[in-house]
Amino acid sequence: MSDKYNVEAAEKLAKEALYLPVSAAVPIYEQLVLTYPTTAKFWKQYVEAHMVQNNNDESKQLFSRCLLDCLQISLWRCYIRFIRKENANKGIEGQEETKKAYDFMLNRVGEDIAAGPVWIEYIAFLKSLPVHSPQEESQRMIAVRKVYQKAIVTPTHHVEQLWRDYENFENTVSRQLAKGLLSEYQPKFNSARAVYRERKKYVDEIDWNMLAVPPSGANKEELQWVAWKRLLAFEKQNPQRVDNTFANKRIVLTYDQCLMYLYHYPDIWYDYATWLAKSGSVDSAIKVFHRALKALPDSEMLRYAYAELEESRGSIQPAKKTYEGLLKDPANTTALSHIQFIRFLRRTEGVEAARRYFLAVRDSPSCTYQVYVAYAMVAFCLDKDAKVAHNVFELGLKHFMQEPGYILEYVDFLSRLNDDRNIRALFERALSALPPEKSVEVWKRFTQFEQTYGDLASMLKVEQRRKEALSGTGEESASALESSLQEVVSRNSFMDLRPCSSNDLDNLVRQEWLSKNIKKKNEKNSLSNGAAQTYKASSGLATGSNQSTKVIYPDTSRMMVYDPRQKPGASAPEVSNSATLSSLTVPSIVGGTSNSPNDILRAASPALASFIASLPAVEGPTPDVDFVLSICKQWKPGTISKQTQGVATPSLSDISGLNKSHLVPNSSAYKLTRDRQTGKRKHFDRQDDNDVVSVQSQPLPKDVFKLRQMRKGRATGSQTGSASYGSASASSGDLSASSG
Repeated sequence: MSDKYNVEAAEKLAKEALYLPVSAAVPIYEQLVLTYPTTAKFWKQYVEAHMVQNNNDESKQLFSRCLLDCLQISLWRCYIRFIRKENANKGIEGQEETKKAYDFMLNRVGEDIAAGPVWIEYIAFLKSLPVHSPQEESQRMIAVRKVYQKAIVTPTHHVEQLWRDYENFENTVSRQLAKGLLSEYQPKFNSARAVYRERKKYVDEIDWNMLAVPPSGANKEELQWVAWKRLLAFEKQNPQRVDNTFANKRIVLTYDQCLMYLYHYPDIWYDYATWLAKSGSVDSAIKVFHRALKALPDSEMLRYAYAELEESRGSIQPAKKTYEGLLKDPANTTALSHIQFIRFLRRTEGVEAARRYFLAVRDSPSCTYQVYVAYAMVAFCLDKDAKVAHNVFELGLKHFMQEPGYILEYVDFLSRLNDDRNIRALFERALSALPPEKSVEVWKRFTQFEQTYGDLASMLKVEQRRKEALSGTGEESASALESSLQEVVSRNSFMDLRPCSSNDLDNLVRQEWLSKNIKKKNEKNSLSNGAAQTYKASSGLATGSNQSTKVIYPDTSRMMVYDPRQKPGASAPEVSNSATLSSLTVPSIVGGTSNSPNDILRAASPALASFIASLPAVEGPTPDVDFVLSICKQWKPGTISKQTQGVATPSLSDISGLNKSHLVPNSSAYKLTRDRQTGKRKHFDRQDDNDVVSVQSQPLPKDVFKLRQMRKGRATGSQTGSASYGSASASSGDLSASSG
């Protein structure tokens, strides 16, 4: 397999092994069970291949390798078949061996929801045993009764069938005795049946054919993890209200079955071990950790958790061996393993042991500045030895002067000592050695230190030095050398207290952002370049040429800061179309000179002039009309002119003297104009569709309310006497013409 945990390849190999002789298939099976040691179906197929050839010794060896880790009913039933076959001709001794095998199996997986057939099979086996005296018959009946009574209180798929069989059994033996026994076990059976129905809901969500693979974040894996966690939570509630021994046994079975599929999930192992430790089974928890470290030998989390458990119960040597195991390979040793071992030695063996180990590893490649900081803080906080801690920090400066994190940790240590003189000296030494791109955080901390402990002159001096040092980096720009009101806020703040409101602070941030971006591009050049590139790109796409078109990026210099504090309903003042057109200064793309609105409208097509005249009033921020008209000026529609042959082109006087009623959004005239323009747009977009008719040819609506609004619009138009295009009177004239 190219990929070790390739599920499809593993399934294919297992299928191919079915058609090979056992001797040829053994390497394939060994590879499969080594990769998937908890996959019961691979073990079952492997052992059945030997059972067919009557290789009893190999079969026994395989069962001893897999049974305790693969608690699946199908594999264990295969084991029972092997035991019964092997002991079929051994008489009483063979019967006893078979009985022991059944007891062993039911003790391990008898609580499984699919164990019903095993209970039935075991009862049938007991009934089939030969008896030679009434005493043996009585003993057999007692044994059968005990198995029945265990089976009918176990929530399995066959619990109801087992109850019916038990009723028949007791009534066959003694009706008088059956009445008392059945009344005693009826409530227990009812409880088991109810728990079975609840448990089945959780069990049905589990994929019992899933292979144990490391977590990859796939949706199926996450769903299975959730399903197992839900089943475990259900079992921990002890829904059947049995005693703790039986309840814990059922939980242990659920955890073991869960690990068959989530074998590579460290959280399941840890959850299992901690649950056992809290339940009082610390030895069992230790065994689970041993299994976990065997399954996931590279998991540092599980190693630390295991070492903590051993240390908590006083087993120092096993815990120490665990830490030493992390440090055994110098190539894979991490700084964290050094730190945790130093702390462990300080807890268990004292100060000198921790000091000796630090001195031994301080020059190793895996000893980073974090190890120095950790040991220095151990000496300072636990040993109360500030001198040793200071010496360790000074020793680390020889190796880690280029590490901003180490400098800041050293500053924190000196701050605890209230040593402001050495703090300033450390800042000066570090900032003289650090390159500007790595000194951002150090400068920030230096500024905060002076703001807290320095005088006003030192504050201003450090702030200015910080600006000059970082002016060439990405953190600061040349414009940041100017003074800002935020500096005043920073100097006069303490913890979460500021000399301004949150709104003022937001405004300062927005203003700073705008000041940084306002000088990036010239607005006029970006407008003309953007329009020209847009025209070239659109014309190139329209002609279908194979020439590469330049990608047009948005002009970020024209972006505005989003302000969510605008009151709902607030909008910009309404501006009439005439006022907007009269104040336009549209840049000419071709000539580079500004044209008046009248010149543009004279040169525009009738459809464009109609479109401009019928523009409704704008509520809120107005669009950039200059940019829109400059693009529209270059656009030469060819087919729209055919659609608008019957539409009269408005005069300039009509455009400049628009009726006010046209600009009122709630008026009927506005609604009629909007409907007509909407119809026009749809008609232009679907000009090749023969089924679509023009707006002028549509019949009057049959809605009485709409007719009433149209009459009201005609009356309004006649009262005002306006002749502007798009007014109520014009709309009514168009509609009356269409109706005729």
